[in-house]
Amino acid sequence: MPQAISNRNVATARFRTVPFEGSWKACIGCPELHGSWIIWGGSASGKTTFALMLAKYLSQWTKVAYDSLEQGLSLSLQKAWLRVGMAEAGNRVMLLDKEPIDKLRYRLDRRKSPGVVIIDSLTAMPGFKKKDYVELMRFYPGKLFIFLAHEKRGLADPAIAETVRRLSDVKLHVDTYKAFPASRFEDRDAGEGGEPFVIWEEGANRRFCDEM
Repeated sequence: MPQAISNRNVATARFRTVPFEGSWKACIGCPELHGSWIIWGGSASGKTTFALMLAKYLSQWTKVAYDSLEQGLSLSLQKAWLRVGMAEAGNRVMLLDKEPIDKLRYRLDRRKSPGVVIIDSLTAMPGFKKKDYVELMRFYPGKLFIFLAHEKRGLADPAIAETVRRLSDVKLHVDTYKAFPASRFEDRDAGEGGEPFVIWEEGANRRFCDEM
């Protein structure tokens, strides 16, 4: 039987977090880089741009693989890639061109594999089930998986995306160029987490003016 953890050990445990700053800290807090996060929202809301911005930011601490299952290497993705200034990340961010989950797992089994994997998106993984998600978490406990998903009637879509959303430590709902967080790393007293992240100020302001 596994040993129970004492009250004192719970209170004094230490965890490895990354020191987010600025808008990222205000949105997410100072997170651990393992487990799963999810980014979801409607079409043309800014999800891909936000995910690429996040990939670039996370590359300060670890290598990041961006698995573009929907677009792959395409003109539209290239424009988004350039728009966020991804060249500044050098070889710490790599694009995977519609790499299926079995090949992705083979890649992750290698030494010095990426510490963060962004999967865009669950919609392009029709055979992906809860058991597959659980296996990823079990086999790669030291890695962070960030899933993208579409939105339908206010919920993450498809159904597996809603399951992933419930199980994720960071949930980022993108709506008209703003990301609205729900983060388990939030500490409002310390100014960490809970604030919307503006992806594109002009687009977000345009929506605000339209609603006035």
